[in-house]
Amino acid sequence: MDVAIVGVTGYSGTVLYTLLANHPEIDQINLYGHVNEGEDGTVRYLDELVPGFHGQHVPIQKFDSAQIMMDNAAVFFATSAGVSSQLAGDFIDADFPVIDLSGDYRLTDPAEYEKWYHKPSAPAEHLQKASYSLADFPQETSNYIANPGCYATATLLGLAPMVQADLIDPDSIVVDAKSGTSGAGKKLTEITHFTEASDNLQLYGINTHKHIPEIVAQLQKWNDEVQAIQFSTTLLPLTTGLMASIYAKVKPGVTQTKLMKAFNDDYADAPFVNVLDGQTPDLKEVVGTNNCDIGVVFNPVTQTVMVISVIDNLMKGAAGQAVQNFNHLFNIDEKVGLPTLPAFV
Repeated sequence: MDVAIVGVTGYSGTVLYTLLANHPEIDQINLYGHVNEGEDGTVRYLDELVPGFHGQHVPIQKFDSAQIMMDNAAVFFATSAGVSSQLAGDFIDADFPVIDLSGDYRLTDPAEYEKWYHKPSAPAEHLQKASYSLADFPQETSNYIANPGCYATATLLGLAPMVQADLIDPDSIVVDAKSGTSGAGKKLTEITHFTEASDNLQLYGINTHKHIPEIVAQLQKWNDEVQAIQFSTTLLPLTTGLMASIYAKVKPGVTQTKLMKAFNDDYADAPFVNVLDGQTPDLKEVVGTNNCDIGVVFNPVTQTVMVISVIDNLMKGAAGQAVQNFNHLFNIDEKVGLPTLPAFV
């Protein structure tokens, strides 16, 4: 089948293109711009815009929703926040398959979106038609898939078994999450400048990170006793990789054995989730893969469980999960086109 990508030149977009180019069910990838591309008659090509994409002389076409739907079976939005909210309406009205890597359709309340993203929201009726889809928990979805954020993915996968089984105090959740600089996108900011990021650790987005509301919303779907979480993010002097260190007080009678049963039950049929009993994973074990490795360590002295959840923020946290969601949407084996062996470099 033929598929479209809108916004291919960002980090997530280039990784997405690479995955789809090696996907056995994809015949052709059509690329479209979203900001005046092609309006003056000038055509730009992927290999001109992305260094290293030698031989990928694929044109970036002018955005035209009708043409996209005519020429493709699905469209991926690999765009920054505030883009798909303005462009995706025609696809929703036509019930056309969309996988949106941005945050524009992850929240169902326009006021909540504008509070956290500081941008105009998509119409409320369109937000209601989108499906927030954590790919390792398959569910019935609409044709508009809101792909979870990278921090949300690692955090939710680390918390899901404990929250669903009601094993932890819902008011005690603390998440200390850290990510490489690619998670901030290509646009340079002061904290991602080499001089600031190298040999340094920087906390940012304290109590204001955009992924907080989607995390809490999903946790509340699993267990309505969860009202809030304490969540912090730190920039690592790395290109890719994300680690969420999660802490919570357990409920009376909870042991390492009970915790592991919950994790093993939840992820018994999840090919990309690997659970470690009493051990902790490293970032290099997942970089370059669509895997999430989770370590579960219980301290009986403090009655605290520590869960370490690691992912590649551009793969499992963005493009890889988008392909996994695409596979679900089109009834393709979810493992197709997705790497599970780490780069180890």
